[in-house]
Amino acid sequence: MQNQTRIIIENVAPQLDGGAFAVKRIVGQKVRVTAAVFSDGHDVIQCCVKYKYQSDKKWQEIRMTLMDNDEWFAEFTVEKQGFYSYFVEGWVDYALNWQHGTERKIFDGQNVTSELLEGAEYVKEIQKIASKEEKKYLDSVVHFFTTASEYDNGVREAISHELTQIFKKYPTRFLANQSQELQVYVDRKKALFSTWYEFFPRSASQEEGKHGTFKDCEKLLPRVAEMGFDTLYFPPIHPIGEVNRKGKNNATNAEPGDVGSPWGIGSQYGGHKATHPELGTIDDFKSLVKTAKDLGIEVAMDYALQAAPDHPYVKEFPQWFKWRPDGTVQYAENPPKKYQDILPIYFESSDWKNLWKELLDVALFWVEECGIRVFRVDNPHTKPFYFWGWLIAEIKKKYPDVLFLAEAFTRPKIMNELAKQGFSQSYTYFTWRNTKSELTEYVTELTQSDQKEYYRPNFWPNTPDINPFALQSGNESVHLQKYFLAATLSSSVGIYGPVFEYRVCEPQAPGKEEYLNSEKYEFVKWDWNQKNKITTLITRINLIRKEQASLQQTNNIVFCTTNNDQVLAYYKFDDEKQNETLMVVNLDAFNTIQTTIRIPVEHLGTSQIQVTDLITGNTYFWNQEWNFIELSPELPFHLFKIQR
Repeated sequence: MQNQTRIIIENVAPQLDGGAFAVKRIVGQKVRVTAAVFSDGHDVIQCCVKYKYQSDKKWQEIRMTLMDNDEWFAEFTVEKQGFYSYFVEGWVDYALNWQHGTERKIFDGQNVTSELLEGAEYVKEIQKIASKEEKKYLDSVVHFFTTASEYDNGVREAISHELTQIFKKYPTRFLANQSQELQVYVDRKKALFSTWYEFFPRSASQEEGKHGTFKDCEKLLPRVAEMGFDTLYFPPIHPIGEVNRKGKNNATNAEPGDVGSPWGIGSQYGGHKATHPELGTIDDFKSLVKTAKDLGIEVAMDYALQAAPDHPYVKEFPQWFKWRPDGTVQYAENPPKKYQDILPIYFESSDWKNLWKELLDVALFWVEECGIRVFRVDNPHTKPFYFWGWLIAEIKKKYPDVLFLAEAFTRPKIMNELAKQGFSQSYTYFTWRNTKSELTEYVTELTQSDQKEYYRPNFWPNTPDINPFALQSGNESVHLQKYFLAATLSSSVGIYGPVFEYRVCEPQAPGKEEYLNSEKYEFVKWDWNQKNKITTLITRINLIRKEQASLQQTNNIVFCTTNNDQVLAYYKFDDEKQNETLMVVNLDAFNTIQTTIRIPVEHLGTSQIQVTDLITGNTYFWNQEWNFIELSPELPFHLFKIQR
């Protein structure tokens, strides 16, 4: 039988898929809860949000505020990592309803003696639970309500603000109704704000023709820190398979001395819990991780669930691979790409429970042995979604500060599902978004749809797998544009270097987004001491990101109108609007652009502002809605800090 209640609660937000998944926040952020709450008739109703941290026994409560058309809202702040639960509760508030009706009769000049006697009954109920001081006040109210000679005092108190507040503090929740319980998962700040740098450790040597080591990587850490990066990501550091090893430029047959692809994991030297012998020992890697931490850098490991043909798993656990009738295993494919050096793991194995346990043990090994707290996960979209939901939840039970970046350039619904299953961040389509309309449409989708509740984008202009057409010209202005856009549109950004900052961009072949002489198949000797305009501006932009709270989040963004389609302008602000920035970008890599932009006066509350370009240090005073801008390809952007 239906519960007896008069309250309807609908459209509680935020929630994902009817509460199947938790929405996401970071420590210190607010959760703004909205709901439609209403009842039959015209009675006064009240509602609240109840919430608690996963280990708390008592619910905290915050009263909701009516907006319009029976829509209510309230906000609570999440203060610890882990899960919070929340729900909406609503009720007909009979005491407030009495007060509201009595007030209308009083203002109409009606006698309310009977109503005061009725009100006394509500007050007597509250006296049982009120504080000592409140009881003293309520005693006088009951006296006024029930004594004929105190009628005028009774009328005064019946509509008093003090009595209203006591009624709100001690509601009688007769026949209250509740929404379903929902969850929010809270991560540390790095889940939202991070600055990634990727390089191949085997290319870290300063000697021509010599394979790099972890010790060589340690020497490069000051460079990474100086440029303002807080996360250093390495491609897989495990032994590389020797069977079907790839040669240079993805050649099917390796020549003597070819080092192979790091993603072809496993050989006679070990598998996913071992390091490549030419890079160094696990102790060497631990030293690298510790030194990086001392410089404010976290080392992110590649978590790639695949095996070379000579990985120990293939002999020890053949049931974890799908064998064909001729006794071979189909190598990995992503047509037209072929990966002859990689065997996909068979997740539909009848021994799947032991397989899952081993893959969990692999991640925990690096978390516990080396202190790794960030993983970049290779191709998670080719493994079962529920596996990821389980693995991430298992790791976070014990190590809630571990973060996962999904490397999944695939269909939107698949990328969204990975985020729902628990991935902390995700690669995005930003790499291929170049025009004003493309960028505006994509960022609006990320920040204004329900994706804002669970999908945290990480904008990468390039990766070892993607030499995008936009960068293949090597044009300096385009490189500057792309990094600036990535670093100011998204709160998380990454580049594959030093390829990006040194403008190494020749494609393997026309029409392909592959690098010629790709580091995926060979190591390179770089001049790591080289500095140029791009490294200088990356360093400056990264420093500004650390100083400006508005750039440490993604969702608070408003695109501004310009009268030129080659100019993109956008305004960002932190949650408290204590820090506000305005970015203007010239998307034309060859021409100086003069235009006017409209500042968002509806958000600023004024058209009179002072703006300081944090790149150049120049300050301007604007006192009108539309303002003149000129940008050259040599320095194709402004990053203004707004002061009112």
